[in-house]
Amino acid sequence: MLLCLLGALLIAAAVTDIRSRIISNKLNIAIALLAPLYWLASGIPLWPDMALQVALGIGMFGIFALLFAFGLMGGGDVKLLAAVALWFPWQALMLLLVIMAVLGGVVTLITVIHHRLTKRIGQPEVPYGVAISLAAMWLVGERIIYQFT
Repeated sequence: MLLCLLGALLIAAAVTDIRSRIISNKLNIAIALLAPLYWLASGIPLWPDMALQVALGIGMFGIFALLFAFGLMGGGDVKLLAAVALWFPWQALMLLLVIMAVLGGVVTLITVIHHRLTKRIGQPEVPYGVAISLAAMWLVGERIIYQFT
């Protein structure tokens, strides 16, 4: 049930990022605050696993905040990625980063082509939250499917 709720929140993040290039802080906070409920429901032990999940979230925030500082990523994207990191173990998080990078390239290419075809002025704003959300939904789908095998 919590994974389905996460999926719905990720869809909302992708849609709002496409529409306005903004991912709401409320949405990111909801994703982050639901993670401990998921940990409890999954029977994840407090030490060291829950502590590791918190460290992963903080680490992802720190790494991608540097990209934000250089103007390479939006603040909402950084917060979304940190919130999503709370949901997955480090091995799955590495897969998420690979999938996100590939999807991010596709989203960037589509955005640039659309920007040029519509003859817009200035640099295109890439809705990278779409790539983050789709990559996370990929992992959510795996978790839902594999629990029945």
